[in-house]
Amino acid sequence: MSTTDTTIGTAPADAVEGFSVRRALGALARGDLPSLRVLLGIAVIWTIFQIANDRFLSAVNLSNLTLQIAAVATISIGVVLVLLLGEIDLSVGAVSGLAAGVMAVLSVQQGWPPVLGIVAGLMVGVLIGFFNGIVVTQFGVPSFVVTLAGLLAWQGALLYVLGDTGSVNLPPSIITDLTTTFFDPVIGWVLGIAAIAGFAATHLVARYRRQAAGLEVSGISGTVLRIGMVAAAVIAAVVILNEDRGVPLAALIVVVLMIVFTFITERTRYGRHIFAVGGNAEAARRAGINVNRIKVSVFTLASMLAAAGGILAASRLLAVNQQSGSGDVLLLAIAGPVIAGTSLFGGRGYVWSALLGAIVIGSISNGMDLLALDSDIKFMITGAVLLLAVTIDAVTRLRREAAR
Repeated sequence: MSTTDTTIGTAPADAVEGFSVRRALGALARGDLPSLRVLLGIAVIWTIFQIANDRFLSAVNLSNLTLQIAAVATISIGVVLVLLLGEIDLSVGAVSGLAAGVMAVLSVQQGWPPVLGIVAGLMVGVLIGFFNGIVVTQFGVPSFVVTLAGLLAWQGALLYVLGDTGSVNLPPSIITDLTTTFFDPVIGWVLGIAAIAGFAATHLVARYRRQAAGLEVSGISGTVLRIGMVAAAVIAAVVILNEDRGVPLAALIVVVLMIVFTFITERTRYGRHIFAVGGNAEAARRAGINVNRIKVSVFTLASMLAAAGGILAASRLLAVNQQSGSGDVLLLAIAGPVIAGTSLFGGRGYVWSALLGAIVIGSISNGMDLLALDSDIKFMITGAVLLLAVTIDAVTRLRREAAR
């Protein structure tokens, strides 16, 4: 099972004592600190776009960027789980659109309470994911083929659900509140302080447990540095968002999902089983892990999160139409985690790569929109970024294998 970079800026468990620029650069070259590499990339991207357009780093634009990436980041969490298995799900975009369509039709046209409409949309994702997992595990059909078929089938299902109208507008309700609710500045600071305290407590407790177990730990300076970096980022985010409308509810939803699934993948037996299956499915099976059950559950979670992302997207756009979940949704949902260090080959990655990758992709898209670039240029640049990320992933993988 591969060693993972489990938190933002956290070195792998086998990191040597102390911190130095040379060691950090060596770790970056080996691909052991993908989160740090992404943070540096984000800094470069933001600098370039700020120079090109001084509105890029304005509070209004960064607040809009937060809302824009919420849906993709949510979908990407599920994509990360599937990638950790060494599988792929090409249907997440179509599933997000179908789930949003079901929610909109039931809550607007059929008169269902908005909450039940949201639940129904999520259940659509659960059922589709369960179906994907069953076909992959019981019939041995490659996940690429199963989900590629789903990409087409669920898009057709969305057209059927929407019917002749082709579009459903969402009136003000709890559905639209998901992306139009902003917290008071005081509440924003409370949430920010709680996030910093939680991050610090988690790292310090993990460090104490490793020491108590007699395991090697990195220097305390590295832990303090990571906590300081996260604290600075959170404080800056709260300050900027409070300058506009406040911390958005959508951002809180995404962060909570990140925390929950980070805990699941890194602190539970189930999470360890996911990494084990992704690292070597046959070895995991011989170790007594129910590989099929793990795969079915992961595909189910991935589609449920895709449905949640589709609901957030519909909430932001205030409508669902025949194009919901199509376009570049799938590309962005997969590209983000890969750019942020989750391997396409399985067994290596971390949940926070979904958010970091979404920030990278979202920043590039947002910046190109501010510069009013043509669609052809935007697609080529996005494709080039994805190709670069996959190439880096492949090269670092080869280096690790050569070092063994």
